[in-house]
Amino acid sequence: MITLPVATFLAVAILATSFLSGIFGMAGGMILMGILLALLPVPAAMVLHGVTQMAANGWRAWLWRRHIAWRIVANYAAGALAVALAMAAVRFAPSKPVALIILGLTPFVTLLMPNRFTPDVRGFGAGFACGAFCTGLQFVAGVSGPVLDALVVRTELGRKSQVATKAAVQVFGHALKVVYFAQLLAAGEQVAPALLIGAIVLAVIGTQLSRRVLDAISDAQFRVWSRRLIAAIATFYLIQGFTLQFAEPIAALAAIVAARS
Repeated sequence: MITLPVATFLAVAILATSFLSGIFGMAGGMILMGILLALLPVPAAMVLHGVTQMAANGWRAWLWRRHIAWRIVANYAAGALAVALAMAAVRFAPSKPVALIILGLTPFVTLLMPNRFTPDVRGFGAGFACGAFCTGLQFVAGVSGPVLDALVVRTELGRKSQVATKAAVQVFGHALKVVYFAQLLAAGEQVAPALLIGAIVLAVIGTQLSRRVLDAISDAQFRVWSRRLIAAIATFYLIQGFTLQFAEPIAALAAIVAARS
């Protein structure tokens, strides 16, 4: 049962993160995923996050629909669907520490990748592989925006085309995630319809408010701040994930040391 203070906090978080994603095409979803993992069981957090991101990305794709690179979207969707079908047979649900560690670790892998090794997602093979990898990542960590961003940002697409194309493929990826984790919800873990409707409305509002900011910034500013945001957020979740993963062993070791001293 979500209390009124928690619901209010979630509303503000959804509005703010949708606004941020509306500017950079990512980052907001990553922040929201961390917040939801702290408040809800993993399957419920994945479902609520997926519905929110479908709304935000769907509206963002509609706003900038003239700038969508549809070839990338088609290739990505083919890879995403292939992995989703494979994951459906496994029915795997990650623990919170694992989700957070992967959430924090993967952006650094893509950010540090030399340009000469970065595949061109405009081609079928690279686009298919991107869709497959990002969808698998969404099913484990909840988001794949930083990886997708690191690949798309190195193409020759302008900022509006990058934001629009990423939004279009993310709608497809999050829809697959919602369907997958909705089947893993335990009894009593159902996400209230009112919460889902409120999340959709707030995501659309936050996305709409960001439109003027994206118009105002330059392509150079967009690329620089995108990379900085990814690195900062990834560092935070990496620390949080390792803290949760090793909290009990560290506490046990500290207790043994204290008992012997």
